[in-house]
Amino acid sequence: MRIGIDVDGVILDYEKVLRTYGDLYDFIELKKDGIVNRNEHYLKNRYDWTEEDRMNFINQYFMKLSKQAELMPGAKDVIHLLQKDGHELIVISARGITVEGMQDVAREKFEQENISFSKYYWKQEDKLEVAQKEKIDYMIDDNFDICKKLSESGIKTIYFRDKDMKKLENQNVIEVSNWGEIYRVIKNRK
Repeated sequence: MRIGIDVDGVILDYEKVLRTYGDLYDFIELKKDGIVNRNEHYLKNRYDWTEEDRMNFINQYFMKLSKQAELMPGAKDVIHLLQKDGHELIVISARGITVEGMQDVAREKFEQENISFSKYYWKQEDKLEVAQKEKIDYMIDDNFDICKKLSESGIKTIYFRDKDMKKLENQNVIEVSNWGEIYRVIKNRK
């Protein structure tokens, strides 16, 4: 099978790190309680920040937090198991759109961990286009909007959902919360 995999919130625990420091920035630096939607993935929809607040956070924290993000538990082992089982794994990530160089941080981390993929697509605003071009059998992503768009376009989607994020239910979506579940889903769907 050809499996597309997002990086942040799926391979790297970047989203949790980002939300943690977003909350600290909001409360300590901005001196407010600006969370307007705890279940929202995007900073601009999660907080009542001005565009200046958001850009200051991005410029001050994105690269630093990118370097802090660790592998999700089990990611390395399951990636190796999937490759051993003969699956082709393709990174399809938006990483690098907002802050140039974040994709290099991920590549370095993958090298350090002895993880590699068949292909890499960085800075992807439209993952559907790449998924269709690559004839992806399953896409693993943690973003509600992306999973919704992919699944509604007929691509089987594994929604790596953090407990605080919105639920998504349709016939092409399977919800998981860890890499053990991802492996089980793929092994059972061959």
